[in-house]
Amino acid sequence: MSKPRRTRLPQGPVEALIESLAQDGRGVTHLDGKAVFIHGALPGERVRFVYERVQRRFDEGRVQEVLEPSPDRVAPRCPHFGMCGGCSLQHLRAGAQIHVKEQVLRDALGHIGKVQPEADYLPPLVAGHWGYRRKARLGVKYVEKKGRLLVGFRERGSALVADLQRCEVLHPKLGQHLSELGELIAGLTIRNRVPQVEMTMGDEACALVFRVLTPPTTDDQALLCRFGREHGFTLYLQEAGPESVRPLDAPADLSYHLPALDLRLRFAPLDFTQVHLELNRMLVARTLELLDPQPQERVLDLFCGIGNFTLPLATRAGAVTGVEGEAGLVARAQENAQAHGLDHCRFHVANLYGPLDQAPWLRESFDQVLLDPPRSGAIEILPLLPRLGARRILYISCYPATLARDAGVLVHELGYHLRSAGVMDMFPHTTHVESMALFELGH
Repeated sequence: MSKPRRTRLPQGPVEALIESLAQDGRGVTHLDGKAVFIHGALPGERVRFVYERVQRRFDEGRVQEVLEPSPDRVAPRCPHFGMCGGCSLQHLRAGAQIHVKEQVLRDALGHIGKVQPEADYLPPLVAGHWGYRRKARLGVKYVEKKGRLLVGFRERGSALVADLQRCEVLHPKLGQHLSELGELIAGLTIRNRVPQVEMTMGDEACALVFRVLTPPTTDDQALLCRFGREHGFTLYLQEAGPESVRPLDAPADLSYHLPALDLRLRFAPLDFTQVHLELNRMLVARTLELLDPQPQERVLDLFCGIGNFTLPLATRAGAVTGVEGEAGLVARAQENAQAHGLDHCRFHVANLYGPLDQAPWLRESFDQVLLDPPRSGAIEILPLLPRLGARRILYISCYPATLARDAGVLVHELGYHLRSAGVMDMFPHTTHVESMALFELGH
């Protein structure tokens, strides 16, 4: 059987006028009736580009030269922009980035869910744009032929590790010291057995979890400990699954503060927490504003994690129940509630994507429900909500497409009205869109 012939790329640069921005941050144009996605181009620009891939339904390319720049174009701060896949919008003014994300949400709700908010869209939540990221997973690769160790995010459109010297969106605690981290790992005897390092940081403490495929030697551990002391990191090893994570020395006291409520939430190194703590504080405040829980009300928090929303809701509501699928997160949520004397918080471990017929909390009633599901959304749990009696649902989403899909179910099948919706810039300089939507039972 002969191999399929590879399609030849059009030769030479081509000029094009960019019409719009795709959800992945690439400029979109049409040539001879075919869509072309061009990396590095912005709407309204005239560019000269070269083809990188030709496919049946669309083509792909990259900017060679910007002939007529957009007024929103800015110089990327990071020298690795364009090669590193961690950011894709650094060339777009920050204020324009959030408008792009708003349009993504509007389009998703309209095209997928066939719904739009009855009130105006909520003002977007925005906070610091640089050095904001306090949680990240970095790839590590030792290149034998070059005798060099690479540490960073993946390259754009590739599984290869980008060779980063620093990162402008990571918190400076680590982002300005990636080269030192690379030198540390390169000096270990197991340098080619460390595939990734995971960073997690609270208000102060910063933990680095080294995924190791071979246990480090005594000398390796001494080097790691010395690096941690010199740079103020608490180092952990992960030799297998998440349950294998252990500190090399005393564990880190990882926590973040919600000062408006005087709440401090503690968490473990691999627990899910929001990457942008300043933005998270704003998100919590807006959650309380939209739900406005009263002392006589009962609130259900589904996908509650360590209690990021559960505890703030409990400062206002008469009773709050949190449900989460991961037992470790529930344990942390219970500890956080107990530390603040929030005895009217109760928590349950439950797989919210599995059968829930015997779940005790489903036999109760709730005035309001908060949903904060992962990327796959919450469609499995939606049919159960009307029997709980919830008059109001606040849905917090990390993926507009599944929010829109679920919004369509809530509105067109379950009798709720979409009152308001909005975006928050949890991941500046990326195309990642975080959003929220408020639903109320109609009359």
